[in-house]
Amino acid sequence: MTTQQLRNLPAATLGHLSLSVEGLASRCTRRLASDGGTSERGDVPGWVMITLMSAALVAGLLALATPALAELFNNAMDKVNK
Repeated sequence: MTTQQLRNLPAATLGHLSLSVEGLASRCTRRLASDGGTSERGDVPGWVMITLMSAALVAGLLALATPALAELFNNAMDKVNK
């Protein structure tokens, strides 16, 4: 929405928009303040550990499976080319 379109909106509409934004901001503030820092929902180190362990597991499986997958692919291509 352009500035000109905003200027042409009725005052009541702008008031409703303002109240909506203020209400959203106050709800977010209350939600953040109600936690008090005791929640473990944001356990970042735990998620980082899970992510790193998953990546290591995928890399290990890929290292083991790459030769077999390459041979499977080459065999399939040889059959297609015949």
